[in-house]
Amino acid sequence: MNYDQVPVALRRKQKRRRASEVLLFAVLVAPNIAFLALFTYRPLLRNIELSFYRWDLISPVRQWVGFDNYADWFSDPNSRKALLTTVIFTASTVIGSMVLGLALAILLHKRFRGRSFVRSVLFAPYVVSGAAVGTVWLFMFDPRYGLLAAGLDRLGIRSPNWYNDPEWALAMVIIVYVWKNVGYVTVVYLAGLQSIPRELYEAAEVDGARAWARFRAVTVPGLSSITFFLGVTTFLAAMQAFDIIHVMTRGGPLDGTKTMVYQVYEEGFVRFRVGLASAVATVLFIVMLVVTLAQVRLVERRVNYA
Repeated sequence: MNYDQVPVALRRKQKRRRASEVLLFAVLVAPNIAFLALFTYRPLLRNIELSFYRWDLISPVRQWVGFDNYADWFSDPNSRKALLTTVIFTASTVIGSMVLGLALAILLHKRFRGRSFVRSVLFAPYVVSGAAVGTVWLFMFDPRYGLLAAGLDRLGIRSPNWYNDPEWALAMVIIVYVWKNVGYVTVVYLAGLQSIPRELYEAAEVDGARAWARFRAVTVPGLSSITFFLGVTTFLAAMQAFDIIHVMTRGGPLDGTKTMVYQVYEEGFVRFRVGLASAVATVLFIVMLVVTLAQVRLVERRVNYA
């Protein structure tokens, strides 16, 4: 039927329905947009504005310096070290969490007695405060009296000096961060494994595919969307990790665990150089945005959502 032949009353009813749907959408979305604008976008824009000033957080007067804060950060050798530490920490924790989480998810996907209890225990550290986790692990890593030192001593291995060696200190916070967050990755991967049809594994087994071949041909493609999601979320979380580093090492020793996020805290709330801290935070935001967009553009094309 031609649209012009539709009765005028019916067309008016359709318009009113569309208007009511648009109004309902606006009512449901408006609070989220308002909260995002107030608590996310406004602070972000405010931070970018402060990065062009020199301010000590106390004085009522701010001095306009343009791009001097950015120039100071890029020319500081400590900044390059903080950037390298951030890259090492982020890459190690993301890869470690996802590989170990997938392995644990495959194990927990099998049926055995006490499986639900093991899942709960594995996920529990993720919901515990990072400060509490860091405090407990400080005693675990104590080179003299810690539980880890006692275990290594039984094996005839001397415990590394976790607190005073920059490289071992970075390894220490990476281990703790992975331990805390691997439960989250495991649970998400486990949900993805349960959504893969069992028939695909049975068909691959009938074709003579062994365990490793079934993993590559069925499991990996079936979890591609989950892997993409976890890659983005764990990357963003690792780039912003602060609490464990602050409690366990405070960025030391010798700035060995000082990431860009910790540099923002140190410059802004220890040295009271708010402009420089805002510049570092802006650079960190740009890095996170660029990497996330690259993940979306390059990785999402290979994701199977079926």
